[in-house]
Amino acid sequence: MFIRTERSIKEFMQYYPVVAVLVIIHLSLWVIIDFLQLPIGTQLFQWGAGSNYYIDQGQYWRFLTPIILHGGLMHALFNSFALVLFGPALEQMLGRFKFLFIYIAAGFVGNLATFFLGSHSFYFVHVGASGAIFGLFGIYVFMAIFRKHLIDQANSQIVFTIFIVGLIMTFIRPGINIYAHIFGFIGGFVIAPLVLINVRPFSIWRNSRVRDDDSIQFNPNRWKKRRIPQKIKMNIFWIILAILVLFGLISRL
Repeated sequence: MFIRTERSIKEFMQYYPVVAVLVIIHLSLWVIIDFLQLPIGTQLFQWGAGSNYYIDQGQYWRFLTPIILHGGLMHALFNSFALVLFGPALEQMLGRFKFLFIYIAAGFVGNLATFFLGSHSFYFVHVGASGAIFGLFGIYVFMAIFRKHLIDQANSQIVFTIFIVGLIMTFIRPGINIYAHIFGFIGGFVIAPLVLINVRPFSIWRNSRVRDDDSIQFNPNRWKKRRIPQKIKMNIFWIILAILVLFGLISRL
């Protein structure tokens, strides 16, 4: 359920387009805002970052826009990595529309709680998809407790373990938007019974596609084609992430 079996990024994008697009948005915005430091990137960050002060002034889009913005490379990579691990199963089970809806809804609830409960931090600026991702954990925890037929015991243990670790880190690490994490989780948990109606368990077999077998047909040039080694294909996502991390470190020198 949480082990990626896709053979390429193209295959991953075919099976889980919403997760793929969200990750692309995260990393693209990091490139524009932090890596290239383009003027438009600075404007995007200033326009979209969560701010209780500006929301109070009527800029209500800031309840949503912080979900796709991040405070640096590691923040963007960590949330993107969590989304790649825990988003695909739910995207398959719920469908693209419901998955995107609950992802945005959980992030919105987390930012809404930040505004109303964090009023003492009137000038606090917050960004990140953590609230939305904790909303996904809310759905998984609901399944593990009330919809046991949708998730096996081994995956339930993984969910609870990572959720508890994430919850502990929420309170001990500085600079964390506690309200977004807690209420993002609550938002996902509360909405879960509505979106889990008539849902089937995750299955890797549902991702299978009928592929044309060209081994029967003879192509005299087939052996002349240069193919990417299978090991590189399997790990290309991690290679890209490593390159981005390297770029991020270099940009700070």
